[in-house]
Amino acid sequence: MTQCEAIGKNPLALRGRDNRGAVGGAQGLDSVDQRIIEALQKNGRESFRRIASGIGVSEATVRARYSRLCDENILQVTGVTNPLELGFDAQAMVGIRTTGAPEPVADEIARWDEAGYVVVTAGQYDILVELVCADRRQLLELTNRIRSLPGVASTESFLYLALWKQLYDWGARVGGRAVKRSAVGERVG
Repeated sequence: MTQCEAIGKNPLALRGRDNRGAVGGAQGLDSVDQRIIEALQKNGRESFRRIASGIGVSEATVRARYSRLCDENILQVTGVTNPLELGFDAQAMVGIRTTGAPEPVADEIARWDEAGYVVVTAGQYDILVELVCADRRQLLELTNRIRSLPGVASTESFLYLALWKQLYDWGARVGGRAVKRSAVGERVG
């Protein structure tokens, strides 16, 4: 799991000062960036040579673009697993209501190894946290730990029974508009 550290210290966390807070403008991406991202969303192990051939640029271009996209916290290539199939017997989404600003609570929970996903939201909950635990006892300990944090008013836990769908292939925004390609390469939306 990605472990969040001080802002800017862990490039795997896809978290930095420039992309925190309210929803901001999309990074400036062009169609080459978009096609590299889409290729890696389909197959994170695809070779730079094959990606370059598929989009009509040099391998060096793909390598440089990939490096820039990672350095700018736009892209992270990692193995995605189903924790329930790996022996983690308790996975849950926890909705948290805070008594004040949610950022201090989110910052604290983001430091925990068991928290793989921490977002500040608008709506019924101020924060959503996904926890992956060895068993229900650990899940109980973590939810009690959340409840004891200063600024936490209440929590609601949603225990996962089965992972039905988990995709990361939403494409990339180019020129202020999202363009997603279908499986056969046609533009959608």
